[in-house]
Amino acid sequence: MKLLDALRRRFIHALRALLPILLVVVLFQAAVFRQVPEGAGSILLGLVIVAAGIALFLEGLERSVFPVGKSITNKLVKTASFWKLLPFCFFIGFAAVIAEPALISVADQAELVSEGRINSMTLRFVIALSVGVVMVLGALRVFLGWALHRVLLIGYSVVIALTLISPEEVASLAYDSGGVTTNIVTVPLIAAIGIGMAASIRGRSRLGDGFGLVALCVMVPMISVQLYGIAVYRFSDAGSVAATDSTDEALWWLELFVGLMTVVRDVLPVIAVVLFFQFVVRRRRLGNPIRVTVGFAMVILGLYEFIVGLEIGLLPMGSQMAAQLIETDQTLLIIAFGVLIGFATTMAEPALMAISEEAQEISEKRLNANMLRILVACGVAVGIGVGVLRILTGGSFVAIIIGLYLLALFLLLLAPKDLVPLSFDLGGVTTSEITVPLITALGIGLATATPGRDMLMDGFGLIAFASVGPVIAVLAYACVVRFAATARAREPSSTSPKET
Repeated sequence: MKLLDALRRRFIHALRALLPILLVVVLFQAAVFRQVPEGAGSILLGLVIVAAGIALFLEGLERSVFPVGKSITNKLVKTASFWKLLPFCFFIGFAAVIAEPALISVADQAELVSEGRINSMTLRFVIALSVGVVMVLGALRVFLGWALHRVLLIGYSVVIALTLISPEEVASLAYDSGGVTTNIVTVPLIAAIGIGMAASIRGRSRLGDGFGLVALCVMVPMISVQLYGIAVYRFSDAGSVAATDSTDEALWWLELFVGLMTVVRDVLPVIAVVLFFQFVVRRRRLGNPIRVTVGFAMVILGLYEFIVGLEIGLLPMGSQMAAQLIETDQTLLIIAFGVLIGFATTMAEPALMAISEEAQEISEKRLNANMLRILVACGVAVGIGVGVLRILTGGSFVAIIIGLYLLALFLLLLAPKDLVPLSFDLGGVTTSEITVPLITALGIGLATATPGRDMLMDGFGLIAFASVGPVIAVLAYACVVRFAATARAREPSSTSPKET
C-alpha cells in the first residue's frame, strides 16, 4: 500500500507539472484557433502515459539508485577516500546521463533531422563521457579550492572559440546538449556530491564551493559536441535513418519488445556502476535487496512509458502547435506562446524548487527561494522568446548566443563570487524531461513551417536560450544586491543590511 500511495502522489505531482503546459495549449486553442486540436485524444493519452512513466521512474530511483548512490557518496566523502570518490564521480556522471530521457529525445531528433549524419547513440556517449569527466573536474575543484568563476571564464572562452569555427549545423545542437544533461534525475546526485564535499572539507563554503557542478555539466558538453560535430561534418557523409512501418499491426509486439530492450540497455550502466561500488569498493551488501531490485525494475518500466508517451503526446502536440501558430502569421502571438510555455513550465519545475530551497537554507535566508524561482522563470521565458524570434526572422544563432554568453561572463565579473556557482547552476536545472521534448518539438516545428529555415541549424537552439536566460537574470539580480549593499554601507547613518 505504501508503494501505491507513493506512486499516486508522484503521478499527481507529474500531472501538476504538465498542467501549465495544458493550460497554455487550451488557452491558445480556445481563444486563438477556436478548434479542438487534431488527435486530441491521443495527445491526452500520451500525456497521461508520460505522467505515469515519470511517477514510476522517480519512485524507482528513490528505491534504488538514490539511496545506494548517496550512501556510497557520503561514505567516500566522510572517509576522505578521494581515490575512490573520483572514479565514482566519473562513472555515476556517465551512467546517469547516458540514460537521461531528455537527452534521448534530443539525440533522436538530431539523428532524424541530420539524415543520420549525427548518430544518436554516439552523441549520447560523447555527452555522457564529458559529464563523467566534468564530475571528476568538479570534485577536484572543491578539493583544491579552485574558484569557479575562473574555470567558467576559461571554459566559456573555449566554447565561444569553437562556436566560431564549428559547422553551423552543430552550434545550436551543441548548446542544446549542454542544457539537457541536468534535471530532476541528475541534479540531486550532483548537488549531493558537491555540497557533501564542501561541507566535509575545512575552509570550503557550501554556497560558493558546494554549487557549481551543475554549471560545469552544462558547459563541457558544449565543447565535446562541437568537437564531435567538426569531426562528423568534415570527415563523414550523410548516413541514413532506418524507417519503421508503424502501421504494421502484426509487428507491434516486436516493436514494444525492441523498445523495452533498448531502455534496458540504456539503464544498465547506472545499475552496474551503483552495484559495482556497493559490492566491490565498499564491500557491503544491499540493505534491502528486494526493495532495490523492485526499484531498478520501476526505473526501466517508467523510462519506457515516458518515451512511449512522449511519442504519442508531447512531440505531436509541439509540432502541431508550431504549424498552427505559423499559419496565423502573427509574430507576436508566436513569441507569446513560447514565453508563456517557458514561464509556466519553469515555475512548476521540481529540480528548480529543490535547488532554490537548498540555496535559501545554505545562505541563511540571504537568498529568497521564491524570488530565485521567479527570476529563473522570467529568464527562461525571455530566452525562449528571443529564440523563437530568431527562428522567425532568420537571425544568426552564433552571433546571438555568443552575445548572450559574453553578457553573462561580464556580469560574472561584477557579481559576488559566492553567488556565481548558484547562478550558473540555476541555468542548468530549468530544462527537464517535460520541457525539453516540447521545446525541441516547437523549435523544429517552427523551422519546418517557416520558409527558408533549416531544421538542423534553426530547429535546435531554444534550449540554449532557455539555459542562458536564467543565468543572466540571476547574475543581474546578484549584481543589484551587491551594489545596493555597497551603497548602504557607504551611508554614514546606515544600519545593518536587511535580508535580500
